[in-house]
Amino acid sequence: MSAVTMVMVAPDDGGVRLDRWFKKHYPAFSYIQVEKMLRKGQIRIDGKRAKAATRLEPGQEIRVPPMPERSNEDRPAKTASEQLMSPEEMQAVRDLVIYKDDSVLAINKPAGLAVQGGTGLSTHLDAMLEALRYEKQEKPRLVHRLDKDTSGVLLLARNAPAARKLTEAFKGKSARKVYWALVSAVPPQKKGWIYLPLEKQAGGQGEKMVVDYDNGKEALTLYSMIDKAGRKAAWVALMPLTGRTHQLRAHCGALEAPILGDGKYGGKKAYPLGENIPKDMMLHAREIAVPHPDDGTTLRIQAALSPHMVQAWKTLGFNQLHGEGATEMLEGYAADLSHCPPRELGDFFKPKKQRY
Repeated sequence: MSAVTMVMVAPDDGGVRLDRWFKKHYPAFSYIQVEKMLRKGQIRIDGKRAKAATRLEPGQEIRVPPMPERSNEDRPAKTASEQLMSPEEMQAVRDLVIYKDDSVLAINKPAGLAVQGGTGLSTHLDAMLEALRYEKQEKPRLVHRLDKDTSGVLLLARNAPAARKLTEAFKGKSARKVYWALVSAVPPQKKGWIYLPLEKQAGGQGEKMVVDYDNGKEALTLYSMIDKAGRKAAWVALMPLTGRTHQLRAHCGALEAPILGDGKYGGKKAYPLGENIPKDMMLHAREIAVPHPDDGTTLRIQAALSPHMVQAWKTLGFNQLHGEGATEMLEGYAADLSHCPPRELGDFFKPKKQRY
C-alpha cells in the first residue's frame, strides 16, 4: 500500500465533480472504492468530509488515501462484449486500428461489418468497442458512421470532450472525407460535381434515398476520375460536401453509374463486369482530414484498400499510386464552389453540349 497524499486542486479542475476528479487523476480507484472511502471519511476536502457530487474549487486540498486491494465485489461486471468476445476476437478488433493518440482512435473498417446494431444484426462494431479501450477507463465513442458494406477510415473519440468536438466537425464543414469507388460508367469529364437533393423513401428493399427536387435536402458531391477500364467502369474519387444518408451511393445510382456491387441503388447495372471482379460493394473511405480535438491542427488519416477492392484493382490493372493526388485536387476544387451553383444538373455521365 502507498501512503496518504494531499493533492491541491488545479485551476483546470475547478467545477469538476469529486468522483470525476478521481476518475481523471486516479483511474486505478474504482467507482465503488471511491464511494466506500467517501462514506468512511477517508477522502476529505480541506479536512472535511465530502460527497461524490461535490464540485471542486481551485486551491482546495484533497486527501487521497492509499490504494486498497481490490476485492471481487469491487471489480466491475464484465460488459456483454467482454463476455462474448474471446481474446482472439478482441485482438482481431485491435488489428483494425490504424491510428491512436490520447484523444482519437481510427480503424480501417472492413466491408461487411456494421457500425451499429439494427434489425437482424447481432454483430456490429458498437458492441466491440470495449476491445479498443486500452488504458482508458471508458471505451471509445462513435462520432460518425459508415455503411455496413463500405470499408475504410472510421474515427472514434477516446473521451467526452473529443467526442463533442469531432461530432461538431462532422456536422459542420470542417471535416473532409474522400472516398474511392468503382462506378459502372465513365464520366465524360475528368472532374465535376453532382448537385441532386435527396429524400428518404420507403420501398421493397427498405428505406432508400431518392432524388426529390421538391422535398429533398441539398446534397453536393465533388468527383475526380482517376482511371478507367474501357467503357464499363471507372475509378473515381468522391468528396461529399454534405452528409446525407447514402449520399454517394444515391448520387451515383441516380446518374445511372452506380457503384459496382451496390445492387440497392444500381440493380443489374451494378454488376457489369465478369467473374474475376468480386461482387462486394466497391466503396472505400480512403481519407479523413479533421481538426484535432486537442489543438485544432489538421489530423489526416488514410486507410488502405480492403482486400476485395485490391483484387478488383489488380484485375483491372489500376495502379493505386495514381490516386494519391486526388485528395489535393478535390480540396482545391472545393475551395471555390463558384463552379457549381445550386441548380439542377443533367446526367454528368452522359456527354452533353453544355459543359459544367
